[in-house]
Amino acid sequence: MVERHRTRKDGAVALAAAATGLLLCAAGCSGGGAASDDARAAEEPVEVLHGAAGKLVRAGTSKVRTSMEMATGGTRVTIRGEGVYDFGDRLGRLKVLLPQDPAGTDGHRPITELLAPGALYMKNRGAGVPADKWVRVDTATLSDGNLVTGGATDPFAAAELLLGARRVTYVGRTSVAGTAVRHYRGTADLAVAARDASRHNRAVLRAAAEGFATAAVPFDVYLDEQGRIRKVRHRFGFVNGQREDAVAVSSTTLLYDFGAAVHVRLPAERDIYAGRIAE
Repeated sequence: MVERHRTRKDGAVALAAAATGLLLCAAGCSGGGAASDDARAAEEPVEVLHGAAGKLVRAGTSKVRTSMEMATGGTRVTIRGEGVYDFGDRLGRLKVLLPQDPAGTDGHRPITELLAPGALYMKNRGAGVPADKWVRVDTATLSDGNLVTGGATDPFAAAELLLGARRVTYVGRTSVAGTAVRHYRGTADLAVAARDASRHNRAVLRAAAEGFATAAVPFDVYLDEQGRIRKVRHRFGFVNGQREDAVAVSSTTLLYDFGAAVHVRLPAERDIYAGRIAE
């Protein structure tokens, strides 16, 4: 059994940021700091986004909300998730809520998902899996690298996908959940992101580059004053094996409460289901 526990507070970061601001103003700035930051955001957006994943690692942990919307044949389905993530250890826990059935009744129990480097663990997976067992999936073997299959995109994989950003526009300032952010819009290349990603995400993003309808992924991302991702939305073209046309998928990840306590316990081998899983 593997167990991880992390917690970090933002107080020191906030104090350091305040001290930096005071020093800049003592040097004679008067509202110029924000203008300078906006100028860099507009002139160097690709460079700014390439550093976003590293900023999350330095932040340590956060709470997460996810939303995945799929559109196919005129029907829209939304899967929602909520949990926590440790960017240092690449471990996360999400409770994923499946949509209601066509009759409007919610007969699905939430699926608990544990995100780990190279693996996805699911409990309450259904389809003949005993209630006390977990299903383990090697994410590099999935045709989409688990950017879509699990119903939620791994937050760190979503951040490292931005390493493939090549055409980026700085849209301007706005807010996300009451936090001031800078909005960027662009397109990322999955193959390029796979080349530059961390070791465990290389195989994941490489699989996605080969499995999606196109390696080009449009995105909108919102960074706070510390350069941390607060919200990112990717739009994928996923090729469903049961259909000839691509399924349009919009995956949104919202990060908040940086420094939150994160406790993720990976299942022991005896708790992992080894039988056949129905589709």
